[in-house]
Amino acid sequence: MDIRRFCGYPAVGSRERNQESWRFFQVEGALEWRMNYLSAAELQQIRLYLSQLYPLETAITASSDNLDTARAASWYRNGREVQDRMMLFTLWRRRLCAFLGVTGGLELQDGRAIVV
Repeated sequence: MDIRRFCGYPAVGSRERNQESWRFFQVEGALEWRMNYLSAAELQQIRLYLSQLYPLETAITASSDNLDTARAASWYRNGREVQDRMMLFTLWRRRLCAFLGVTGGLELQDGRAIVV
């Protein structure tokens, strides 16, 4: 689930109801196939990516704690902290997608138009 989420793909729901919609979408199907057939070494690398992504994601949320204070004594808030953290988080998400050989989901496509 976290691989899908970090790669920018939506939830697929419960497979108990045979509603595996990813089969109808080429990119999602490729991601699912790759996740199902990763080697032990590849799984180890995926775990490394996930171990980097979890704290990066949490740090974005935690950075909102300082948004109300621009300056306190000699401490100055980095006005770009949230954007900087988002860029780093997105970089690692894209690295995960590249390792898996899939295009990132809509969230990682930088507003590119999708023609159907």
